[in-house]
Amino acid sequence: MTLNAKAQRDMLPLFLISLIMAVSCKSDPETESPVFDMFLNTILFESVPFISVDSLSALNDKDYLLLDAREEEEFLVSHIPGAKHIGYDEFTQDALPDADKNQTIILYCSVGYRSEKIGEKLQKAGYTDVRNLFGGIFEWVNRGGELVNESGKTNLIHPYSKMWGVWLNQGKKAYSLEEKSVNEDTN
Repeated sequence: MTLNAKAQRDMLPLFLISLIMAVSCKSDPETESPVFDMFLNTILFESVPFISVDSLSALNDKDYLLLDAREEEEFLVSHIPGAKHIGYDEFTQDALPDADKNQTIILYCSVGYRSEKIGEKLQKAGYTDVRNLFGGIFEWVNRGGELVNESGKTNLIHPYSKMWGVWLNQGKKAYSLEEKSVNEDTN
């Protein structure tokens, strides 16, 4: 083992302790799970300010525009009431409903990564009050938030993938529109 490799190996515990301390000292909103918090703090950069599920729940829905940055199939399975679908892969500002650039815009996706990227685009386009729902729709569901689809209230949630679905502790996972139909028929 070279000195450089040995030094790197010896520094790993110090690096991990520093990382944990940095993550635990952040004043970001929290999720129901400290492990989910740690995960989110490694993938999100807070380039778009966070809003917590509790803070969103406390707002009057006329005070903001709620945008879902997931793909259409995810949105059709379920979404937060009042949300407008804007997508991610095919997002253009043309998908954004006519919004005042000073209006509060709250974005969400599954956990907050895709919505953060769309939020960055909106900020660059001159929108001044853009927020990202910390923990996304997964945290919304985990805290008992209501979901809807074209049939009305539902407990179905698209988990994006089996890997990402591990962060869902509530709701019934539906990985496709076909699964949504089967689940709704049996409820």
